[in-house]
Amino acid sequence: MTEILELPLGPPAQESTFTCQSEDNWVKVLWSDETKMELFGINSTRRVWRRRNAAYDPKNIIPTIKHGGGNIMLSVCFSAKGTGQLHRIKGTMDGAVYRQILGENLLPSARALKMGRGWVFQHDNDPKHTAKATKEWLKKKHIKVLEWPSQFPDLNRIEYLWRELKVRVAKRQPRNLNDLKKICKEEWDEIPPEMCANLVANYKKRLTSVIANKGFATKYKVMFCRGVKYLFPSLKCKSIYNIFDMRFFWIFVVVILSLTVQINLLKL
Repeated sequence: MTEILELPLGPPAQESTFTCQSEDNWVKVLWSDETKMELFGINSTRRVWRRRNAAYDPKNIIPTIKHGGGNIMLSVCFSAKGTGQLHRIKGTMDGAVYRQILGENLLPSARALKMGRGWVFQHDNDPKHTAKATKEWLKKKHIKVLEWPSQFPDLNRIEYLWRELKVRVAKRQPRNLNDLKKICKEEWDEIPPEMCANLVANYKKRLTSVIANKGFATKYKVMFCRGVKYLFPSLKCKSIYNIFDMRFFWIFVVVILSLTVQINLLKL
């Protein structure tokens, strides 16, 4: 049987068999995700040495390309011990393709990372992940699944690795999609295990912060916090999300937009 392990969010966490009380629990988790890598995405802005008044010289300008010049879809996984295999998804990924990726990449990655017995698989609530056929496949393989809440980017440890990968790839400036795939794999394999271990080791702090904020954005979502502090300097960051309950969030947005419009009209 596939074991569903509850993520400790709110009161039910006290009864969960998989809690944040021990960091050893998170070491057993194999995290997974998919993302799109654009050929000319993150590296659209570069710094160059140039002469004064030569900003618009053609050699100092990067032409824009619609849709990032093409892209590839990637599927990866990692644990506290390092990165797993990187797989390029060709065509549209449906449930059958996803299960094929699990068989050809997830299981070999788990063995390569020496996850041992009792390891836990994490994936989000994408329909392909939660499809009946996928659940049956995981059950047949006796893979434990970590129950995952919807719309919780603060909890996804792999987001940081995606950013790290995109920055690394941008520095090498791939010229075509085949080059992009090759560089992505090389750079993914070069991500140090220490970085993965740190992400997992700090997970308990992040999880505790999410629980303390009752599921709202945490200090890890610093942009919203900084924006509110700019408008209300006397507020402490920890109290911002308690004050701006979701019931008042949209009222807050409408007020700010109204003030912006009024200021612009006064300038005319």
